Amino acid sequence: MSTTRAVPLPLERVRRVSGLERARRREAIALVMPSLLPILVLSVAPLVMGVALAFTDARLVRNPEYAFVGIDNFVRLAGNGFFWESFRIGLIWAVSVTLLQLVAAMGLALLLNSDLRMQGLTRVLALIPWAMPPVVVAIMWQMIYSPNAGPLNAVLGAVGLPDDINWLGNFSLALPAVIIVGVWVGMPQTTVTLLAGLQQVPSELYEAAAVDGAGSWRRFQTVTIPSLRPIIVSITSLNFIWNFNSFSLVYVLTEGGPGGRTMLPMLFTYLEAFKNRNIGYAAAMGVVLVLVVVALLALFLRSQFRAEKEG
Repeated sequence: MSTTRAVPLPLERVRRVSGLERARRREAIALVMPSLLPILVLSVAPLVMGVALAFTDARLVRNPEYAFVGIDNFVRLAGNGFFWESFRIGLIWAVSVTLLQLVAAMGLALLLNSDLRMQGLTRVLALIPWAMPPVVVAIMWQMIYSPNAGPLNAVLGAVGLPDDINWLGNFSLALPAVIIVGVWVGMPQTTVTLLAGLQQVPSELYEAAAVDGAGSWRRFQTVTIPSLRPIIVSITSLNFIWNFNSFSLVYVLTEGGPGGRTMLPMLFTYLEAFKNRNIGYAAAMGVVLVLVVVALLALFLRSQFRAEKEG
């Protein structure tokens, strides 16, 4: 029985290999730093500063002087009913817009994935809402919702329905009206993502399902949805974050009115920081919002991954 021994590498070769490894590490760090520095400066540093300010009584004044107050801001926030009401409205807004975006985008993606005439032009037109600045979109929809000269009321009047509805000033209609605008604005990006996923689904799966006698709805349930599930989970999670953190669209449309019916938590935090000038208190609101959103997303993703494993 013969045994083999590991031949030790010469000392010069070991040094050469270790030198190459160090050079590769330095090269990797040099390649990463240009992209890492902006993240550290523009994202991580403000986040750390915001968390630090949440424990102070900082105010937005010319010569700021603030002191450490511990968890006083969070205790005060726990009893702020207006903030938690805005949080409830924000959840209604984010969940409604996210789900409606998914449903509408799925239908549009299926339509664009079919053999349409002028398909390229149709896809470009579908991206127009995404390409428009949020402020321009909000002003355009203000004109559409105008109670006096808006085209929406004009159409309603032409078919014999009430034509003097104040869509953005009505306590019951303001939030649904804003949700419709949010769906219209965010639908294109979801459509593009789902359309890319649909084009990756093998046509053989649909053909096999059709041979087995599956109709259109059955093929959608058994082929399309399982194939797009990872994409649906990721785009839904991102949309929820984006929608919950919405600010400019709702601010231009209603400024949180009427009577706070569209006061989203980010808008509430903005007004507290830059109108009331309570930077420390607003920072505490931001910390709470980040923690709650992260917790909700963690629960959602955990349930999705568990469902995938069981499936």
